[in-house]
Amino acid sequence: MNSKLILQILMIATGWYQGAHADPARRPNIIYLMADDQNIESVGCYGNPEVQTPEMDRLGQDGVIFDRHYNTTAICMASRANVFTGMYEYKTGTNFDHGDMTPEVWSKSYPVLLREAGYLTAFAGKFGIEVAGRGLCESDFDIWGGAPGQSNYVTAKNRSMVKYADEFPHATLSYGAFGRDVIRTAVGQDKPFCLSISFKAPHRPVSPDPKFDHVYAGKEFTKPANFGRENGQHFSDQSKQGRQYPRFTEWNYDSDYDGVMAKYYQLVYAIDVALGMIRQELDDQGIADNTVIVYTSDNGYIAGAHGYGSKVLPMEESSRAPLMILDPRSASAGKRLRSAALTGNIDFAPTLLDLAGLPIPANMDGVSLRPLLENPDKNVRQNLALINVWGELATMSLSVVTKKLKYTYWWYGDDLMEPVEELFDLEQDPLELRGLVTHADSALDLQIMRTIYDQELAAWKDHAVPYNDYQKYGVLFDRAVPVADKTFERAETKR
Repeated sequence: MNSKLILQILMIATGWYQGAHADPARRPNIIYLMADDQNIESVGCYGNPEVQTPEMDRLGQDGVIFDRHYNTTAICMASRANVFTGMYEYKTGTNFDHGDMTPEVWSKSYPVLLREAGYLTAFAGKFGIEVAGRGLCESDFDIWGGAPGQSNYVTAKNRSMVKYADEFPHATLSYGAFGRDVIRTAVGQDKPFCLSISFKAPHRPVSPDPKFDHVYAGKEFTKPANFGRENGQHFSDQSKQGRQYPRFTEWNYDSDYDGVMAKYYQLVYAIDVALGMIRQELDDQGIADNTVIVYTSDNGYIAGAHGYGSKVLPMEESSRAPLMILDPRSASAGKRLRSAALTGNIDFAPTLLDLAGLPIPANMDGVSLRPLLENPDKNVRQNLALINVWGELATMSLSVVTKKLKYTYWWYGDDLMEPVEELFDLEQDPLELRGLVTHADSALDLQIMRTIYDQELAAWKDHAVPYNDYQKYGVLFDRAVPVADKTFERAETKR
C-alpha cells in the first residue's frame, strides 16, 4: 500500500475530513493568487471608484472581503516565506541580506504538504525565495511556471513560460493562460489541485501591457487625504532614513501623480483580466462550485502617503493589502460580506491546509481563516506583529497592531535621533495623521500596547532561528535595554 493511500485512510479515520471533505474526491481545488506591491487603493471594492477592477470586485462580492489584512513583513522575499510556511520571519529565517530558507523549514510549507496529501500542485511567477542547496524547488511541483529573482515582464524571458510568449508577450496574461492549462490538466487527471500564481505586477520597473494603454489614458486621480510631506512630519526620524522617504520625489509622486498612478493601475488591470481568464476556465470545466480562490498581495504600497514611496515600513499603506477569499461551499458565498477581523499573511498556509482537510502543523504562527468564511463577524486573533529587519538599520523596527491600535518602537538612536514610540488609533484615525504617544488620554492604550509589544518580543527571543542573524533583534528591539548598551553598526543618516 503506497504512502499517499495510507495518509488518506488515516485522515478519514481520524476525522480530518469533515462535511464536504469527507470524500477525498470532493476535496476542494485551491487557487492562491498573489500580486506584488498592490495596495488596497488599487481595488474598486476597497472604496476607490477611480480604478477599474471588475473581476477583483466580483470575487469580493462572491466571497468575503477582508478589511484588516496585514503582511507581517512588508517586503517580497520575507513575505513569501511567511505565506509558504505560516510563520513569522524570525522563524522562517528568510529575507534579503539575511539568508535563504532551510530545507527543514520548506518541508512543512503548504505546497509540499498538499502534494504529499495527493494534490496536483502548480506554481507560476515570481517564486521569491530560494531553499538552501535546492534553489527554487521546481521538482516539488507537478507543473512549473516559476522564475528566479524578480522574474520579467517579457514572457519570452521567463524560461518556464516561453510557450505562452507568442500569444501573450506580456507576462501578466501569460499567467492567466498558465492557470487555464493547470485547471484542464487537473480535470483530465481527476485530481484536486492547488494552483499558486505570483504575478510580477504591479512591481517596478514600470512596464504595463500596452494592450491596456487605453484604460487610464488621460485619467486624473484623487490624492489620498494623507498625501504629501506635510502629512508625515509627525512620523519618526528613523522612518525617514530609508529609501522610502526620497522615493516620494524620485518616483515623481510629487510632480506627476496622475501619470505614475495611471501606469500602476494599468498593471493591476492586467491582473484583473488574468483573474477573469482563470475564473472563466473554472466555469467551463464545471468545477467552480468546488474551487476556493484566494486573492491578495505580498505587501501593500506607499504611493505618496505621508510623503513616502515603496513599502517595508509599518504604515498602513505598506503593511496592509487587499484580501478576498471565495469558498463557494461556505455560508458566506454570494452574500457580499466583509470581515473586519485582524488577519495576516501567516494565516494563508494554515487556511489552505484546513480547507483541504489537513492538520495544521504546530510550528505555524498563523491561524485558519476558514471560520471567517462561515461567519465574517468572528475574530481569529487579538493582535499581530509587523516586522522590518531589512534595509537601513535605523528603519528596522517591530510593531504590534490590534483591531483598534498600532504601536511601533523605533529603537535606533545616534547623535541625531533618540529611540521613540509611535501610537495610532486606527479606528478613529485610519490614515495615521495623529500620533498619540504624548497624549494624556491615551496613556492606558499606550501601556496596553507596550505590554503586547513586550509579549511579541518575548516570542521572538524564544523562537528566533539560531542562524541568519535573527537573534540579535531580541536585544535591539528590547525597550528595557538603553540604546547605549546595544551593539550595532551605526547607520549613516540620509538627511
